[in-house]
Amino acid sequence: MGGVIFLAIIGLALVITIGVFAHLREKKRREAFQMLATQLGMRYVQRDHAIASRYSFLDKLRQGSNRYAFNVLSGDFDGHPVQVFDFHYETHSHDSKGRRQTHHHYFSFFILEQERSFPELRVYPEGLFSKLGQMLGFDDIDFESLEFSRAFCVRSTDKKFAYDICHARMMEYLLAHRDLSLEIEGPCVAISFPRRLDVAEIPERLRQLVEIRSLFPDYLYRD
Repeated sequence: MGGVIFLAIIGLALVITIGVFAHLREKKRREAFQMLATQLGMRYVQRDHAIASRYSFLDKLRQGSNRYAFNVLSGDFDGHPVQVFDFHYETHSHDSKGRRQTHHHYFSFFILEQERSFPELRVYPEGLFSKLGQMLGFDDIDFESLEFSRAFCVRSTDKKFAYDICHARMMEYLLAHRDLSLEIEGPCVAISFPRRLDVAEIPERLRQLVEIRSLFPDYLYRD
C-alpha cells in the first residue's frame, strides 16, 4: 500500500514538473514573439479565436475542432500586410476500450493579403496521403518538370491559374524550399509549416512569403 502511495506521489510530482516546464516554455515563446513584434514594428496579440472563421476558406485553417490562433503578429512587412501565428486544432479518436482521446495539433501559419482575389490553389510536399488520394481518384495537376511533379502535389479549381503560378521560376524556387506548403485563395497568399517554428525563423519565412508573391506574373494583376 505504501509503495502505491509513493508511486502516486512520484507520478503527481512528475505531472506538476512537466506542467511547470510547459508553462515556462510558453511564457518564453510569448515574450520572444512580443520582442519580435517590436523589432518588426508589428502588433502582437496573445490569442485570436476569430482568425479561424475569418479565413475559413483556407483549407489548412478549417481542420478539426477548437481552432484558434495564438502568438499573432500582424502589420506591414516589405510593403505587404501580413499575419503570422501559431495555430491549434483538435481531432478525436477512440482507443480499444472505446474511450475518447483528444489529439492536439499545432503549426505555424503566414498570410499575405493583397487587393486582387484569385482562385483556390494548393501546393504542398508530396506525401503518403496525397499519393493515396491520387489512387482514389483525387488527381493533382502535373507539370513538365517531373522533379517538381514528384516533389509537390498541386490542386486547384482552375488549372490555367495553377499553370500561371507554377511557372519555371516558381517551380525552381519551391524545389529549393521543399518544406513550404503554399495556399492561395481570394486575396490571401499563405504558407504553412507542420510545426511551430522557432521565433528566430519567422523573419526569414516572411521574406520567403514575399518572394513567392513577387514571382506571381504581372499579367495576373491587369484588368
